[in-house]
Amino acid sequence: MDFRRLNIIGGWFVFAIAMFTYGSTVEPTTSFWDCGEYIATSYKMEVGHPPGAPTYLLMARLVSMFSPTDQVAYMVNMLSAVSSALTIMFLFWTITYLALKLIKGEEMSRGNTIAVLGSSLLGSLAFTFSDTFWFSAVEGEVYATSSFMTALVFWAILKWESVSDEPHSNRWLIFIWFIIGISIGVHLLNLLAIPAIIFVYYFKKFTPSRKGIVTTLLVSVGILGFVQLILIPQIVNFSAKFELLFTNGFGLPFNTGSTVFGIILISAIVFGLYYSQKKNKVLMNTILLSFTVLFIGYLSFGIILIRSNANPPIDENNPENMVNLLSYLERKQYGDIPLLYGQYFNSPLDNREPYKDGTPLYYPDQETGKYEIADDQKGALPNYASEFMGFFPRMWSAKNNHVRAYKAWSGFEGKPRRYRSIVSGKEEIINKPTFGENISYFVRYQLWWMWGRYFAWNFIGRQNDSQGHRIDSGKLIHGNMYSGIPFIDSMYLGNMEYLPDELKNNKSRNTYFFLPFLIGLIGLYFQYKYDKNNTWVVFLLFAFTGIAIAVYLNMYPYQPRERDYAFVGSFYTFAIWIGLAVIGLYRALREKISGIALPAGITAIGLLAAPFLMASQNWDDHNRSHRYTAREMARNYLDSCDENAILFTNGDNDTFPLWYLQEVEGYRTDVRVVNLMLLNTGWYIEQMARKAYDGEGIPINMSPDVYREGKRTILRFMEDKRLDQDKHYNLKTIVDYVTDDSKMVTLSNGERTNVIPARKIKIPVDREKVIANGTVPPRFADQIVDEVRFEAKGRYILKNNLMVWAMLANFNWDRPIYFSVTMSQDAFYGLEDYFIQEGFAYRLIPVKTEKNGFRDFGAVNSEKMYERLVQKFNWGGYENPDLWMDENNKRFITNIRFTMGRLAEELVNQGDTARAKETLDKCVEVTVNENFPYNGTLASIIEQYYRLGEKEKANDLLMKTVENERQYLQFAFSQDPEDTRRMKSVIRQSLSMIGQATMYVSEQYPQDESIKKEVNDIYTEYVTLYQSEGLQ
Repeated sequence: MDFRRLNIIGGWFVFAIAMFTYGSTVEPTTSFWDCGEYIATSYKMEVGHPPGAPTYLLMARLVSMFSPTDQVAYMVNMLSAVSSALTIMFLFWTITYLALKLIKGEEMSRGNTIAVLGSSLLGSLAFTFSDTFWFSAVEGEVYATSSFMTALVFWAILKWESVSDEPHSNRWLIFIWFIIGISIGVHLLNLLAIPAIIFVYYFKKFTPSRKGIVTTLLVSVGILGFVQLILIPQIVNFSAKFELLFTNGFGLPFNTGSTVFGIILISAIVFGLYYSQKKNKVLMNTILLSFTVLFIGYLSFGIILIRSNANPPIDENNPENMVNLLSYLERKQYGDIPLLYGQYFNSPLDNREPYKDGTPLYYPDQETGKYEIADDQKGALPNYASEFMGFFPRMWSAKNNHVRAYKAWSGFEGKPRRYRSIVSGKEEIINKPTFGENISYFVRYQLWWMWGRYFAWNFIGRQNDSQGHRIDSGKLIHGNMYSGIPFIDSMYLGNMEYLPDELKNNKSRNTYFFLPFLIGLIGLYFQYKYDKNNTWVVFLLFAFTGIAIAVYLNMYPYQPRERDYAFVGSFYTFAIWIGLAVIGLYRALREKISGIALPAGITAIGLLAAPFLMASQNWDDHNRSHRYTAREMARNYLDSCDENAILFTNGDNDTFPLWYLQEVEGYRTDVRVVNLMLLNTGWYIEQMARKAYDGEGIPINMSPDVYREGKRTILRFMEDKRLDQDKHYNLKTIVDYVTDDSKMVTLSNGERTNVIPARKIKIPVDREKVIANGTVPPRFADQIVDEVRFEAKGRYILKNNLMVWAMLANFNWDRPIYFSVTMSQDAFYGLEDYFIQEGFAYRLIPVKTEKNGFRDFGAVNSEKMYERLVQKFNWGGYENPDLWMDENNKRFITNIRFTMGRLAEELVNQGDTARAKETLDKCVEVTVNENFPYNGTLASIIEQYYRLGEKEKANDLLMKTVENERQYLQFAFSQDPEDTRRMKSVIRQSLSMIGQATMYVSEQYPQDESIKKEVNDIYTEYVTLYQSEGLQ
């Protein structure tokens, strides 16, 4: 069989292995983070968060449109699995091509054939089982499809290189630019392959020289910058300018300008193609064709416009026209991050011109037929003092927790400089970060922690999947690199002799002993030795998909989640070097060892040292095949609400899975899910005010002019002297005051603004209505208040707060209003004394109950909670100890335990012992120790067991909990003094739980002397250590 056929078979062989792997471990339904949003928006072609990923939405829609609703998520997830398997196949063929370069000019003997195909097999399978790529391969996100397109274009340029001397070979270049064009509609990561592509072209068409390489590098970066920073945004930008000119300037109908611009652009392309063809200008024709197919791929963003005009329930940013689409694609809602020049975290505002004007925001006014300014953006942009600006600013965010982290990572001392403050008017001394400190943060955090550490996870080993920040109490126990070689690991993970069982037995603790990493270095060495040109090409791809991303993202500390998925391209590239180790070692050793045993042996050893080892370590924590937790928790949140409810949520994981259930499975569409973060935007408020499916719009009763972008973004408290500030005012009166522009006041800087005239507020209550419609449970009927009274805190409120107030002012107790239990107390706006818990949501009722414990807001509706938590809710696999639960799932366990503990406590107080026991047993069944080690979150469960006389169950949970906490104390106190002090919060948490256990067994619910002694001895031992270390 000839080599070409073997190579094709080999590619499909690894595709089959990858497809089996990902198909066997794919999540059967939605996952956390953006997956629920992507699945929902693709299924009904809705508009998700910027920049929209229209190509991906089309692909996901295609694979899911004929599926039953309960299989849609699975099919979209399988799109990722298939895309990932195709990535592996093209990686195999890519390595084949590069491996052949190391034996260029030689005959394809059996030894050479085995060595080349062994290289491809080793590298492609190593990437198949790598941590980050596998994670993305089994969920409905864009990164798997983006990786496929990167692998495809890199293989295609190598294919072009092999046939570049043949007629019509430029068709491969056209194909590459077309794939790049459509990949823009998946993710911009694919653009980072452009420099490597340009260098393949350079090395093939020109004789390499130092000057030529430098010139080509500059040109390749320039082309990348042109596509990303000019071509992509400026096509829409010019279209938007034409639209404004033709509509506002010439008085023509909406969309005339963008249509004219499109005609001009297409006409110019057609003319250029015709001219270059007629004049036989091959290079010009190729460039124009490349631009044309890139543009054709980019046109997928037209789907965003079309679907937004249909006003679907999910229509983020409402990009209905080119003017709004420009803002959408520029991701203005996420703010500006400095890249090459900008401010530091403590840069003061310029004391002469503290603010500059931004770009106005427009909206189409159907009455005037023009684009009117919604927000003129006057003085909207901070203008920092030039003396405190710097080149390559890495430490730029002024948020308090970011600043603390900047200082810790950089060893900040700063260089003192004097500056007259715009606030105080006095000269102040500000320690401006030095360039050295700036670079220290860049290297230590952005390069190592946010890229190098992720690289280590994939090829050296991973401690666990808990998000790590390194500078906090989790320094030694969260998210570190972990090789499995004790003397190396102990250098940065401390003394691991007393490692807690939770960390020791964690399924995401994967050890590779540096083997894949070392094999990759061997491959890099031999490629550089035998094929320097392609080493440079591969290195460029590695650098641009790794280091360059770290530079471009300019990440601040305490990211909401780990970001390893963004760097998967560099891990793909390193897998090429892992593969090339086989051909390199074969070439180095074949003079000493002849026959096919050498390449076969090297391949076999490599397979054992990398792919087989990685697969055996990673399978258990990447297998999601029986996990339904995200979907079922979303269902539980919706089912915590009565019919026609409004449910306030806040984060992605509180919202996107709920969107999925409503949009795809059509479940509980009567509930309006309102995300408070998005409620700060005018477009979202307008959408929430409209009816969607069975859910009525939220009753804000406002004109869009009141809440458009730039209107009432921040509302300050400014007491109206004409109002008695000791009196509570009707919320409707306050809202009317705030929305009445005649009540605006003039600030000292001349700004006219709306203000809030009083802090003490009331909401009237219709007693008969709230009893009749079931708002208040019968047993609380005698506690109904005449008015819900609360006092607003802080110096100001945001637009979302005003919208919540508007709803409360107008809902007239006709609809249930709920707040998710995962929200912070700040999001309750002072209403928490009037909450009643009915599941995983607090309902607002006109009954006042003082807080009586940690997060125990308001009262408990034991009837509804029991029915829902114990009898109705599904848990999606939480109760299965054999399933791996990642950190996202573990975060929900605290809420489950607290909620069930609170219900059990209420049932015990009511004397309902049978249902209290059932509730406690359900909690223990669902939150198993194997997946969610017992800790302080079980305190209430243990106490209620004691109160019920269930001594054996209580003692069993208590002793397991004490042992878990003891292990953490033993581990913490076995470290050097500095690391022990760093773990102070962990120590205090564990001591608190053991101290509480001591109170239980010794005083509150006295137990046998043996238990008392064991618990008291543990507590005494570690309290003594705590005091001796001076940690009080």
